[in-house]
Amino acid sequence: MRRLLRPFFDAAAFAGFDIHRAATLRRLPRFVRHAVDYRRAADGRFPLTIGDLAPILTDFTAPAGTACGHYFHQDLWAARRIYARRPPHHVDVGSRIDGFVAHVLTFMAVTVVDIRELGSDVDGLTFVRGDMCRLEGFATDSVVSLSCLHAIEHVGLGRYGDPVDPEGWRVAMRELGRVLARGGRLYLGTPIGRERVCFNSQRVFAPSTVLDAFSDLQLVSFAAVDDEDRLVMDADPASFGGAWNACGLFEFTKR
Repeated sequence: MRRLLRPFFDAAAFAGFDIHRAATLRRLPRFVRHAVDYRRAADGRFPLTIGDLAPILTDFTAPAGTACGHYFHQDLWAARRIYARRPPHHVDVGSRIDGFVAHVLTFMAVTVVDIRELGSDVDGLTFVRGDMCRLEGFATDSVVSLSCLHAIEHVGLGRYGDPVDPEGWRVAMRELGRVLARGGRLYLGTPIGRERVCFNSQRVFAPSTVLDAFSDLQLVSFAAVDDEDRLVMDADPASFGGAWNACGLFEFTKR
């Protein structure tokens, strides 16, 4: 049902109307009742005034957090593998800073490459502004531990200020393979399933497309987050060719 309704939600959002946000207004009476109850019971130390109202209408029945989905499983999957290998240094290209990169920073230094600017003085984090299609600051066969998680599917779509290039994904994959050291590890996470471009959001790759693009590398392991947001370990890439929007987790090495 969620998949069937998504085009309607996306169309409404494109027109400037957030259906999800509008639906929360039905909880407004509950907020008003709580505010009245609080004002009546307050002892004066934290008085409630109209100017201090800050309605949050989505948390009445929200869960404690999210322990599923692409980013949760992907970031944990990659961080655990890097921790187990303990390389001398790790290089990440385009992954989420407040997720995966933060995980890895708890036990080792990380160099982050991104086309967008990043202001940070976090200990152990080195930032290099650059394009993953041209990793000019890294020599061939030089990076022993490398990751690119939920980023390569955006290359060449212009979403993040990068040039529009229908072949950008292929160029970026070739660059990742070039800089990976022999015997090193590349951890790649990207949407997989029925191959298509959802412009300008992302691409969804057939698993075979990813494997063909990295044919010079050896696949060490493969896992996936399926369409139900469940992690499937030791999976067969071919079994996800018909998925709608799964997340493939590829671990490669260079012979």
